Amino acid sequence: MDEFMPTVGVSSTHPADMPDDHAALPVWNAENWFYEDWPVGQRIRSLRRTIGESDSHLFNTLVIDIHPYVQDQMFAEREGIFGRRLVAGAFVFSAGLGLVATNCVNAFSYGYDKLRFIKPVFIGDTIYTIRTNMEKVPRYKDLGLIRASYQVFKNEGELVLYCEHLQTVKYQNPADFVGKTER
Repeated sequence: MDEFMPTVGVSSTHPADMPDDHAALPVWNAENWFYEDWPVGQRIRSLRRTIGESDSHLFNTLVIDIHPYVQDQMFAEREGIFGRRLVAGAFVFSAGLGLVATNCVNAFSYGYDKLRFIKPVFIGDTIYTIRTNMEKVPRYKDLGLIRASYQVFKNEGELVLYCEHLQTVKYQNPADFVGKTER
């Protein structure tokens, strides 16, 4: 009956609190990559996402960002240096990274470096993201550290945001890294 072998989610979860035949199914959109599976130099591109008025407003409401550049149309048009409302940089960051986020059950965010808002994003702009795996280093007994860059572009390829994401990722074979870790 299971003639198709899934490529992701094979060993990710097997919840004890659901029927066995359900728990045995691969989890959709969940990866079970280990440290050894992340190739340095790999680049991926996301789908595109147009940021609408409601997206921007909901984010601003959620985080209580009432800065006039993102919430006050009249101010932005009449007094603002861009002549129109901006999308909050925190939203561009969140949405841009979300476009290439994975649901890898073996990876954990460690932090972000070099976050820069390079150019403004406006309501109606369409963004996409390119992620590049930059390096990986054995770090802890059970986890390695991976650094990836994120470049968020708008419209036809104008760079608007750059950052580097650090993630700790479980080793598939921790014994292979004994004596090679920093801690």
